Amino acid sequence: MRVLQLHTTYRQAGGEDEVVAAEAALLTDHGHEVVRHWRTNPEALGPTLKSLARAPYNRAAAAAVGRIVAAAQPDVAHVHNTWFAQSVSVIHALRRLRVPVVATVHNYRFACIDGTFFRSGHPCFDCLGRASAPGVLHRCYRESVPLSALASATVETGRRLGTWTRVVDRLVAPSETVRSALLRAGADPGRVIVKPHFVDDPGPRAAPPSGSSEVLFIGRLAPGKGVEVLLEAWQRAGTRMRLLVFGDGPLRERLESCAPPGVTFLGHRPRAQARERMLSARALAFPSVWPEPFGMVLIEAMAAGLPVVGADAGSVRAIVDPQPPGLLVPPGDAAALAGVLTRVSTEDVVDAAGRAARERYADSFTPHANLPQLLALYRAAIG
Repeated sequence: MRVLQLHTTYRQAGGEDEVVAAEAALLTDHGHEVVRHWRTNPEALGPTLKSLARAPYNRAAAAAVGRIVAAAQPDVAHVHNTWFAQSVSVIHALRRLRVPVVATVHNYRFACIDGTFFRSGHPCFDCLGRASAPGVLHRCYRESVPLSALASATVETGRRLGTWTRVVDRLVAPSETVRSALLRAGADPGRVIVKPHFVDDPGPRAAPPSGSSEVLFIGRLAPGKGVEVLLEAWQRAGTRMRLLVFGDGPLRERLESCAPPGVTFLGHRPRAQARERMLSARALAFPSVWPEPFGMVLIEAMAAGLPVVGADAGSVRAIVDPQPPGLLVPPGDAAALAGVLTRVSTEDVVDAAGRAARERYADSFTPHANLPQLLALYRAAIG
């Protein structure tokens, strides 16, 4: 099968980029041909403003896709991120050329101009299923009215043209949380399929989780990630364990200045380094307070046999269960999270959770489990 893969990479590589690259490698390893059409958003101010102005419907991007289709003659196109250098125009170009389209919905930008359903420290669904004018009013994109208006125009163009409700043959939701949001936005239930992401097997642990005193946080230090809640919980728990914070972001300076004893900020590190540390750690802290669409770090931890403790936000419980009960708490509840941190200091609890995590990964989040689902999506779109 020949698959045309469309994606716009992020300035700071993240989970979406990893998913796209992993799917391309998986297909190639099993004898399928992947034609990559990846674009990168510009960094210089002038080109960025020019590209943003085209974000609602980029005719040049659509024309480029037309040329690629003419040359490659793909059996199916798989669209990932189109913001902002490509835009929904590429999906409509594929439809005009009668190329079956599968689109993975990695975030909430089909209805939310910031792509998060999160505002002022709380989940916000004001624009779900209706016009995105509230997002402009609240300056949800980059705290700017002009940029929010432009992002809103992008959302409204996709809504008006029926991009996500009528044009895409199959919408891939990585979790039921995303599927539910798509249905509330008007998507056809028959076209929305839940297919989780996957990660490669990192291999066996050298020792059970109870052999370590390290709890890891791996992620961007930004609003919504709940690191403030985690630090408060850590201070309340008064544990002798160590918290290692992998990642960087706009909140780092403030968070590091108020961190309690036992917390070390390691800054941005290569993803491979963080994954290796998972194989020797005690637990992963995941304190998010926004409606998580998926969370690649969750399945990376589970692959390493690492228990997940933190917030029952968005798709988290559906991904990590079954595990010993009581390791997930309401988002933003520092007192409850402190209790969980105290609980994972118990050897039998943390080791049982680690075994359950590894079994869950082996059942649902391996490349072997994912390939048949991916090919079935392509065949359904083609059919």
